[in-house]
Order: sequence, then C-alpha cells, then structure tokens
Amino acid sequence: MLFVFFNTCQHRANKCSTGQRIPVSQKLATLIWITFNNRAFHLLKIIMIVRPQQHWIRLIFVWHGSVLSKIFSRLLLNFLLSIAVIIMLPWYTMLGIKFTLAPFSILGVAIAIFLGFRNNACYARYVEARHLWGQLMIASRSILREVKTTLPDERGMEGFVRLQIAFAHCLRMTLRRQPQTQVLGNYLDQDALQKVVASHSPANRILLLMGEWLAIRRRSGKLSDILFHSLNNRLNDMSSVLAGCERIANTPVPFAYTLILHRTVYLFCIMLPFALVVDLHYMTPFISVLISYTFIALDALAEELEDPFGTENNDLPLDAICNAIEIDLLQMNDERDIPAKRIPDKRYQLT
Repeated sequence: MLFVFFNTCQHRANKCSTGQRIPVSQKLATLIWITFNNRAFHLLKIIMIVRPQQHWIRLIFVWHGSVLSKIFSRLLLNFLLSIAVIIMLPWYTMLGIKFTLAPFSILGVAIAIFLGFRNNACYARYVEARHLWGQLMIASRSILREVKTTLPDERGMEGFVRLQIAFAHCLRMTLRRQPQTQVLGNYLDQDALQKVVASHSPANRILLLMGEWLAIRRRSGKLSDILFHSLNNRLNDMSSVLAGCERIANTPVPFAYTLILHRTVYLFCIMLPFALVVDLHYMTPFISVLISYTFIALDALAEELEDPFGTENNDLPLDAICNAIEIDLLQMNDERDIPAKRIPDKRYQLT
C-alpha cells in the first residue's frame, strides 16, 4: 500500500485562504480531522492511497504506486517486436499480407469493456476486504471497552487484550499464508499457542479462547447474562469478519474469465505492430507500446486487486492495520509497552 504524508491543518489553511480547489482526498481528511481529531486521521492514513495534489507533468512520471515497474519488461518486448516488424516490412509487404486497423479497433473496444468488468469485480473484492477489516477494528475496540467498563478491577484483563491482538495478527498471517508460531508466541501462553497452531482455523480457535475467558467470568458471577450476551455478540461480529475474509481469500475470480482476458490482451498486443507498421512506419514502436501499456497495465492491476490481502503495492496494509489495533487496545488497557506506529518507507510503501 502506498501513501504520502501531508500536514492536514497547515495545508488546509493555505488552500482555504487562497480560494484554491482542494482535492477530494484532502477534503475528506479535513472533514475527519474536524470531526474526530487525531484518532480518525490515524485511520485515514491506513485506509487509502493519499497523495498531495501534483502538477500534471510530474504525475506522468510517478513510478512508485504504478504497475509500470511490474510490466516494464513486457512493454520492452513489445517495443523490440515493433522494431523487428519495421525491419521485416519489405518482406512483409512482398507476401501481400496486410492487417487493417478496423478489426483491431473493434477488438480493442471489446477488450476494454471486459477489462473494465474484471477490474470492477476485483476492486469490489478490495473494497469489501477493507470494509471487513474496518469492522474488526470497531469490534475489537468495542468489546474491550465494554469489558473494561464492566470489569474495571479485573486482574486478567491483560490476557484478554493479548487474545484480541493475537486474533488480528493470526487473521493477517492466515490470509497471507505466513507462518504464525513465532508472532503468536508473543501474545499467547504455551498451552494456548499449541492449541491455536494445531487448529485447522487458528483464528477461530482464538475466538473460542476469548469466549471461554468471558464464560469463566460469567460463571463466577462477574458478568450477568445480559452483559455476556452483549459481549458474545461482539465475538460474533469478529467471527463474521473472519468468515468474510476467508470467503474472499478462498474464492478467486473464475480462472476461465481471467484466462480468456489475459490471452486476448497479449495476443492483441503481439499482433498490433503488424497492423500499425504500414501506416505509421517508424512511429510504430511508440504507438504500439502506448496502446499495450493501457491494456497490460489494467490486466496487471486487476491481478493485484484480486487478492487484496497480499503484499504488493496496491494491496491492503494489513501490517499497519494490525499495528493500529494493537496500539489502540494496549492504550485502552493503560499499558506502557506500546509498539511504535508503522510509517511508510521512502517509497511511500506501507504493508
């Protein structure tokens, strides 16, 4: 995930005082800052890609956050192919073979439409995934707030907080198919860790441990049936988030749909220089690469958005979201050992 820091207050004051137009992302930042102050601004930073308004020339050459680095080799091959077609043009015309632009125009429109459908489907998965993690942040804060206000003198509160943090990290690593034992060992005791790691669904096992923690307080009379039911509903919300994320991770876009678009795009880009060379001659490589960039970039972007839980530039920053959840829960429990807030690197990347 990519974004750029910007000073909301100072930038907003400068823009409003001069009467200049404020970008939509900055208007959103302004609104959230006024309404919820620093906490909401912290949320905004990990929700979306935010860049300050840039000059149109500078925006053309933006590299970080673009899929250009991923598809550069493919565009280079297209450029070299176009040069080869120019060299072969005399033999090409002697054979009497001539591609016209009309079929490519019709095919290009069809590819653009279906690429748009695919990108919309992949972006919908991305938006739903972010919505689910937003629900997890809400549920985590809410259940701890209710437990803290209901059991203000509970000595085992630290263990419950550790279970909540472990759930977020466990879900993140499960979705990214990463090893979990070392990270979860920082939050769970040895007995709980063995049960969680041995489970088919480790995150669901942590939810069970949280439910058992609440059930013990209920049996001891510290929690009434009504309060227990309310807290159990919060666990159900977290379980819904788990199921929703698993559904997205385990149900990709139909492979046949992806394959036919992928094949068509690359066949189109391979054949394109042969149709352009008769009319454009030495301009063929540049026009061919420009058209190919549009189609190949959309195809590559859809691949990234299809799995929103990955670690590519345009995937969700799950590490930062888990870090935010951990910081909030530890602060709510008045603990001193709080991890540092994750910030993007020099390339504006936040995982």
